[in-house]
Amino acid sequence: MSLQNEINKRRTFAIISHPDAGKTTLTEKLLFFGQIIRSTGTVKGKKTGKYAASDWMEIEKKRGISVTSSVMSFPYHDFHVNILDTPGHEDFSEDTYRTLTAVDSVVMIIDSTKGVEPQTIKLFKVCRMRGIPIFTFINKLDREGRDPLELLSEIEEVLGIESYPMNWPVGSGKRFLGIHDRFNNKFVRFKGDEEEEIIPLDEIAGTDIEESVIYQDTLGELELLEEAGNEFTTERVEKGELTPVFFGSALANFGVQTFFDTFLQFAAQPQPRKTDQGLIEPEKDQFSGYIFKIQANMNPAHRDRIAFFRVCSGKFERGMSVNLSRTNKTIKLNQTQAFMAKDRDTVDEAYPGDIIGIYDPNIYQIGDTLIGGKESYQYEELPQFPPELFKRVQAKNVMKAKQFRKGIEQLVQEGAIQLYRQELNDSIILGAVGQLQFEVFEYRMKAEYNVDIEFTALGERIPRWIKSEKFEKRFFDSRSMLVRDRFGAYAVLFENEFTLRYFLENQKEIELVDLLEENDYQGTTSQK
Repeated sequence: MSLQNEINKRRTFAIISHPDAGKTTLTEKLLFFGQIIRSTGTVKGKKTGKYAASDWMEIEKKRGISVTSSVMSFPYHDFHVNILDTPGHEDFSEDTYRTLTAVDSVVMIIDSTKGVEPQTIKLFKVCRMRGIPIFTFINKLDREGRDPLELLSEIEEVLGIESYPMNWPVGSGKRFLGIHDRFNNKFVRFKGDEEEEIIPLDEIAGTDIEESVIYQDTLGELELLEEAGNEFTTERVEKGELTPVFFGSALANFGVQTFFDTFLQFAAQPQPRKTDQGLIEPEKDQFSGYIFKIQANMNPAHRDRIAFFRVCSGKFERGMSVNLSRTNKTIKLNQTQAFMAKDRDTVDEAYPGDIIGIYDPNIYQIGDTLIGGKESYQYEELPQFPPELFKRVQAKNVMKAKQFRKGIEQLVQEGAIQLYRQELNDSIILGAVGQLQFEVFEYRMKAEYNVDIEFTALGERIPRWIKSEKFEKRFFDSRSMLVRDRFGAYAVLFENEFTLRYFLENQKEIELVDLLEENDYQGTTSQK
């Protein structure tokens, strides 16, 4: 089959949501449709020892959450689907943000009883920053929820994106009859017990549905949407300016297949990617791509490191030789894998949009570009996100110093936690986007490196990087702590906004950089 045909089939997307909005449940239903799992409901059965297909790490099983981002690939009808699962817990990591750089579309789940929640807003901002098309699934329609028009208004006002309902709920909770599929001109009747009945709209006349008061009320809402709602255009969806909205219930498996089939029609196929030599089209014959995540010890028996690699152009074939742009070294890719959460199979070929695992003998870094052939270019550097929480860390037993250093080096390279050294005394400080990352770090240091550690909390700090190497160090103290990041660049950890403002007013000659505003600042984001 031609390269172009394979590209046309690929749909690579992530599912984002606030905790408990139903992300893992929806993912399971999609895997069920793809015949990857035989039954659903493992989310509900966590106490019985069944775990969701996308949760593989031991700590995930104990806490019933997704900590890492895993990949699930499967064929579905005429498509080849790649789902990148992002953690849905309260304290996700920078790894979650970075995963969004490897997808072409995003599905945003919103709980109909709660509306747009804080974690969704954070993830949405990253998608908007990168111009990723966003599709919305409003979940839990079988429960008493908020008014659908109110939910649409909230999406538009809070997230700043226009919405277009592809279907519309008829009632909710105990009075939920089903959904009116505007796009496919069907009514999907809710029957409970994971059953639904599809009725063409021109066959509704004279049925008990048409005669119900709830359905008649819904027709008034649909008229309002036709007259005053946004216009649907694929161009605006592709630009991330308009989000198609679907209503349903992942747990009741209602409206999910309607959503999935329609979503795959409009979700972006693999897109061109930026490099320092311009855009690289997926159709380019030369194989290329980049590493967006590194995960150590996925298989505790082998203590392996796997680099997650997004194929951007050409065809991958196992055993091929590639060039690592950062070092200009040639590497033969023999040990490569396709993912299904913790299950891994050897992959012999892959195409643009696919995510493959490459065995890492400790030579790769996040953001590395691999190219087949003689051309040399580097894919756009992955953004770094400044941590919000900081803690000093040390080994409880000084005799474990070697294992402690090795553990820190390998886990920091995965990118879920950031490493700093205090300039004053060279003590080790870890920074993370959320509290859970420290717990995961402590757990893995003990389980994988046999090192007990102790933390000293520094609390929330505001990190700013220093643009110049020339400045006087006497201006810094415990409230404006001078540190170096893992690349040797100087940064300051400010105790609060007041300390930051005071510093800016009194040290005007020291130019500070906010990573969120200047993700391209080479002194801190360069991994060369």
